[in-house]
Amino acid sequence: MLRTHTCGELRPEQIGQRVTLCGWVDTYRDQGGILFVDLRDRYGKTQVVFAPEGGGENLAAAKSLRAEYVIAVTGKVSPRPEGTDNPKLATGQIEVRVEKLEVLNPSLTPPFQPGAKEAPGENLRLKHRYLDLRRPEMQETVLLRHRMIKLMRDYCDELGFVDVETPMLGRSTPEGARDYLVPSRVQPGSFYALPQSPQLYKQILMIAGYDRYVQIARCFRDEDLRADRQP
Repeated sequence: MLRTHTCGELRPEQIGQRVTLCGWVDTYRDQGGILFVDLRDRYGKTQVVFAPEGGGENLAAAKSLRAEYVIAVTGKVSPRPEGTDNPKLATGQIEVRVEKLEVLNPSLTPPFQPGAKEAPGENLRLKHRYLDLRRPEMQETVLLRHRMIKLMRDYCDELGFVDVETPMLGRSTPEGARDYLVPSRVQPGSFYALPQSPQLYKQILMIAGYDRYVQIARCFRDEDLRADRQP
């Protein structure tokens, strides 16, 4: 049974191996009998090649591929022909010669290409957020946030801090900004408030004897919007 590889992990030392890749069609180029597809997942891109020696049926099916189709391919890792290396890609020295193609999910023409050099307007990006989150810049930002939060938690854990989660609904307390209010279903006319800060709960923890505690907290403040800031 073949292990499914990611599109960003193949290297020259794997030349000759048969591999299976799954991902989105990023770009495709039909060069007269040979079709080149850049297959993309969140780990990177790999060039896959549909040629006559891989089977006329696969080549014919590949001609129907379009941007953002989700496909699975199986084939052999091969060196790129001399002079066609792409130093901008981690996988730029190799390609996969396809022996089997499976279309996992076709796609309508997307309103914008996640791999485009220039990002579309923000309104279009937010309307099609699933496409926006496929863009390499957005994926790098999400992964950077993940690493930052993990680093903070690991560091605090090494120092003996306890990671806590405080309630998201509570009683309204006077602070520096207006509260977001949430109506109570079981008590008509009463409201919960989303916390502007979790400090009240931290004081309870302190009195309860938790000498070291930490939280990556959400603070909800009903303020006017500013650039690069959520409410």
